[in-house]
Order: sequence, then structure tokens, then C-alpha cells
Amino acid sequence: MSTGDELKAAVSARRDLGPEFEDALVESFLDKMGQEVDRRVDERIAQRAPKAPAHDRAPDGQRLALAIVSLCLGTLSTLALVLFGDSKSIYLVPIWGGIIIINAIFSSGRQGGK
Repeated sequence: MSTGDELKAAVSARRDLGPEFEDALVESFLDKMGQEVDRRVDERIAQRAPKAPAHDRAPDGQRLALAIVSLCLGTLSTLALVLFGDSKSIYLVPIWGGIIIINAIFSSGRQGGK
């Protein structure tokens, strides 16, 4: 029903029901008009909003770069600790654990919960 039709119906109902129902009729009319305004605003916002990508993931280049950097740092730290560590190889577990955690967080955080 259009805005004009809604107004005509409210005026007609006011004539039929009398002035004692005027407040309720006005409130009902304003509520319907508010809903119509909200619908139109939502429609306009949807038209102007940029379309979201099908999936919100990091670009392949970023993921590949993180993987390469992680492996290089992990390998270098492993070599350094094994060759020069003097029984400090216990630090390998937290180093590689951290690398795994960072990569997992990056991967899951960039997928938009998918």
C-alpha cells in the first residue's frame, strides 16, 4: 500500500471510529510510515554499499610470503641453534610452535570465520 493510500485509510478510519481513536490511528500511521522510510533508506544504502568479495581471505601473495618468511626464519634459527647453540636446542620447540601459531592465526583470521 502506498503512502497516499495509507493516509486515506487512516483518515477514513478516523471518520468511522470517531475522535476517541485518533491517537491510536495517528500512532499506527506514523509507525507504518517509519517502517517505509527505514525500508527505503536500507534499499538506498544497499545500492550504494560496495559489494563485499565472495570470500574475505588474504591475497595468495601475502599467504605465500608469510609461509616463505616463516620457513626461512625457522630454518635459520634451527641451524643457528644446532650449530652454535651448545645444548640450547630446547628453544626449537617454542620457535616452531610460534611459527605454526602465527600462520594459523593469520590463516583463520583472514577467512572471515569460514
